[in-house]
Amino acid sequence: MAQSESSEQKWIWLLCLLAAVHVFIFSAAFPLINNVDEQAHFDLVVKYSHGHPPRGMEPVSKESMQYVVIYGSQEFIWPPETFPDGKFPPPPWTQPLKKIAPILQAREAKWQSANHESPQQPLYYALAGFWWDAGKCLGFEGGRLLYWLRFLNILFVAALVWLGYATAKEIFPENFFLRIGLPALLAFMPQTAFYSINNDVLSPLCFGAAFLCLVKLMRTEIPVARLGIFTGLALAATFLTKIANLPLLVVAIAAVLLKILRLEKSGKLRAALPSLVSLFFCAVLPMAAWIAWTKYNFGDFTGTTAKIQFLGWTLKPFAEWWHHPIFTPHGFWIFIRDLLATFWRGEILWHRQPLASPTVDIIYVVLAFILAGFAVVNLLSKSKPDILSQREALWLGLACFIAAIAFSGFLSIIYDFHDCFYPSREHPYFTSGRLMLGALIPFLLIFVHGIDRALKKIGDTAKFLAFAAMILFMLISEIATDWPVFSSQYNWFHM
Repeated sequence: MAQSESSEQKWIWLLCLLAAVHVFIFSAAFPLINNVDEQAHFDLVVKYSHGHPPRGMEPVSKESMQYVVIYGSQEFIWPPETFPDGKFPPPPWTQPLKKIAPILQAREAKWQSANHESPQQPLYYALAGFWWDAGKCLGFEGGRLLYWLRFLNILFVAALVWLGYATAKEIFPENFFLRIGLPALLAFMPQTAFYSINNDVLSPLCFGAAFLCLVKLMRTEIPVARLGIFTGLALAATFLTKIANLPLLVVAIAAVLLKILRLEKSGKLRAALPSLVSLFFCAVLPMAAWIAWTKYNFGDFTGTTAKIQFLGWTLKPFAEWWHHPIFTPHGFWIFIRDLLATFWRGEILWHRQPLASPTVDIIYVVLAFILAGFAVVNLLSKSKPDILSQREALWLGLACFIAAIAFSGFLSIIYDFHDCFYPSREHPYFTSGRLMLGALIPFLLIFVHGIDRALKKIGDTAKFLAFAAMILFMLISEIATDWPVFSSQYNWFHM
């Protein structure tokens, strides 16, 4: 299907706009301070806005606590039957201060513990802290200032859609379906992490940029210094966003080493040294600076020791790792099913129950297996091979996603979770799909390529109609699943 450059870019701008509207509506519909540690991430944003990165497992600040207790909703973790007459009380900000002061003081006391997210990497919180201060300068205050902070995700997701298009265009310049399909999936991804204050939302943008740079690096005969700088900075940003992105960095390092071996074999390594040296220093120096900071302030190189101690987890002896139920067919199915389901739709609870549809979850999981299978079969097929550089990009994307899954599985088996609510001894699976969001663009590249291969015989028009039906299903199922939050008296529409 031939399309002019200007016409195609209009489609992408439209998808960016639709993504922004999508994130705005759902961010506004969800009440504040959800169960996925939103209060902890918000507290770090406030601290960074004052130029104060935590220097230990610090408690939630007084300033943050006041926002949390006044504007936070209890609808996420409590059912209405918990309250008199089976109804949630009116929002505190609508009540006289004298009436609610004792309740607020009791809720404040609950937050007097350390913020377990204190060791988190700084990039998201520094950007969000600047955005928080900008909102104050614009005159926002109270709950609307909190929502202003959430609405920062609109910019991240719109940029992510454009990045998805740039990636697909780089890899498949001849395939209009893939160039439009990848950004369209990103625009309508029903992931609730995009509607919350958290650092997970920045991971797909940072590693998505790194992935695009790695693809260019792999296919460029002699990479220039500018490409090395951009690749190094993107990898550094990925690390400085979240420790859960480590497996993606391992895959990236392997890709760079493979490129070095090829350059050496072809006798072009010397000519590529400026690019490789730039990449090394731009990636390593920011990472090393943060690692040194963490070691000095938290006692270890990643800061995870203090967080694990706070959560009450302990490392299991190596011999006990292999007794984990993940090594049984049933246990592995539970792990992969829940991980892929939350990767698509998030982990928010509503009235203490997952805000999810089991039927929709299974559809997404099955589609992921089937379409990834089509993509892999095509990669392994010798009858109609893709261009070598395209195959390498797809293999790289698949390696990223598998590495992210393997990392979650590794975390599941090495810890005894004791009395932790999640994960627990009864359900010892680390199935937080949001922690894999760094691999979102690589995964959706495989996913949409699988759609393209599965529907290759039906013609372009029918293929686009089938894809449009899938996007419609994503949107309708998300609205149906999340509909209860729209009527909450605690959300942006009721302020």
